[in-house]
Order: sequence, then C-alpha cells, then structure tokens
Amino acid sequence: MPFRPWVAAVAGLFVAAFVAAGGGGSPVADARPVSPVAVADRVSPVAVAGPVRPVAAAVRPVADGRAAGWSAVPDGPDRAAFYLEGAPGTVLTDRLEVRNPTGRPVTVRPSGDGGTGAWLAFGTAEVTVPARTRARVPFTVTVPRDAAPGSRTGTLTVTGSGSGARARIPVRLRVTGAALAALTVEHLAVRRAGGNAEIRYTLVNRGTTALRPRLAVRADGLFGPLLRRPARALPAALPPGGRAERTETWPDPPALDAVRVTLTATAEDGARDTATTRYTAVPWASGGALLAAAAGGGGGWAVLRRRRVGLARRTRRTGRTRHMGGATRTEPRTEPQAEPQTEPRTRTGSGVRG
Repeated sequence: MPFRPWVAAVAGLFVAAFVAAGGGGSPVADARPVSPVAVADRVSPVAVAGPVRPVAAAVRPVADGRAAGWSAVPDGPDRAAFYLEGAPGTVLTDRLEVRNPTGRPVTVRPSGDGGTGAWLAFGTAEVTVPARTRARVPFTVTVPRDAAPGSRTGTLTVTGSGSGARARIPVRLRVTGAALAALTVEHLAVRRAGGNAEIRYTLVNRGTTALRPRLAVRADGLFGPLLRRPARALPAALPPGGRAERTETWPDPPALDAVRVTLTATAEDGARDTATTRYTAVPWASGGALLAAAAGGGGGWAVLRRRRVGLARRTRRTGRTRHMGGATRTEPRTEPQAEPQTEPRTRTGSGVRG
C-alpha cells in the first residue's frame, strides 16, 4: 500500500505535541543546589506526599498553632532513643537525623540537656536543612575519666530557629566498669524543737551504682525502748556520689532521759550502714532551775568555807570562839596568872604570926 504524505504529517504533529507537553523532559533539570551541611540524600517524592516516619519525640506546635513541619530522630531504622555504652575516658559517636519535608529551608540548633546531655558536643551550633531534604548531624559523647560505672540518662534537644518548636530525644548511656554498692549515714544529731525532737542525718552514696535507700530508726532510754520505726523506702534515689540531708521528726520525746538513737540505712546489693548518737533529754525550766541551784549552792559553799577558814585563823591569834545562838562571839585570849608567893606561917603558942 503506498505511503501517503498526509499520514506522515499527522504523525509529526502528534510527536511535536508530546514534546511540547514535557513528556520528554529530563528529571535532572528540576534539581536544586544542596546546602553545605552534612546532607545524606533528598526526601523522595513518595515520602513527601505520604506521612513522614513517626519521630521519637513529637515536635511542639508553634505559638500560632501551625505545625512546625520538620522532625528529628536518631539516625537509623526504628530508633526511639540514643543508646550508648563505654568505659570512663572514652569518646562515643552517633548521628542525629533532621527531616524537612516542607517547601522552605529550616534552621535548627541541637544541644544536650541534663545528665549525660552535658557530655554531648556538636560540630556546629546551627544546621540549615533545605526544603524536602534530610540532614544527618554527627555528635560525640565524652565519658569523663572519673565517671562511676552505671546507667546515665540525658536529653538531646533540637530547637527550630525562629519558630521555637522543639524535639527531644532521650539519651541512654551505660558507663562500663565494676559495680560497687556502698552507703553511709553521716552527721547524725538530735535536738529539741518545741514539743518534738528532730533527728538530722546525711545519706551518702559511696558506690558506683544508683541506690534507693531504706531507713530504720530506733531510740532506747534508761528504762527501755522509746521509739521503733521499721525500715521504709525513702522517696528519691541516690545517684553515685550523691548526698541527701534529711530530717526525721520524733513527736512526744521523753522530757527527762538519757537516750541512745540508732539509724540503720540499707539498699540493694547489700549496701548497709548504721550510725548512733547520744541524746540527753532535760526539761528547759527544770534544767535551768537545777543548774542555777547547783551554781548557787556551789558558790555559797565556797563562801562559807572561806569564812570558816578565816575565822579559824583569827581564833588561833586572838582567842577562842563561842557560838551563842545564831551569833558568834570571840573572847580575848588570857594568859594564866601565877599564884602569889606567900611565906609559910609559923604557929607559936596560941597566936598566929603572919
């Protein structure tokens, strides 16, 4: 069948229309420049059109109620938090992923907060993520050389510049090393406070693991037990090296007694310590009267003794002392008089010769 010119013309018109409509355009022609931050790849059109992978920490809405649009998660599949482990003195590394499926660039600031968050360090203070792009931001965790073995927690916070939106991701760190549970009770003292007594003490975690102490209190007087409190859990855990100053209130303590107060603290893994102190209960009014009487009596006795000593010395010099009723009289000393010498009388006859 002979080829007709009008068929070729129609075919040419169809090809021209297809090219004009963009069917033969290259996908690279729509590429945009990428910012110099550490960007792994661009978000695929399917990921942008559909829902973005859920993040571990939800992004807060901005002040006017609109969604921030970006998200931050640990780099890697299905990670809800950063999990790190290392010995004291080591430097650990991980990566944060910031996803921006919106049509405009987003600038965020990563930082570490609380606990191990203070050990985080980032290579840059701010990261700008272009539209429809995700960036992977590396960071380091430096474990201090004096860090005690055990578990630590912290937070990696990503804050949007300008919007104030935030994403928080937990940081779990385990410091390796030998675990040691040690607990001490220090600075135990008892004092009167109105109608009660206050038992003050300090708990110190001397080990390398976090402890939840339990405390038992007892008090014994001269005539038997006065207070018995069985071991009970204290409200907060004590981290390694932590100190907690606490007060136990003792209502209606004895008014007059010599008391021995004993505190026993225990915790997991066999941690245990006992502290004891003495407490003398004396009523303030009676105690003051007794002290005054003792002081006055002692002073009076000293004065009386001095008076008696002085009187004895004067008596030896001047004479004897005679007590007459409530008065004291000293008589002068007299020397014994010699009897007069008389001549012997001689009888002569009936007369007497003197």
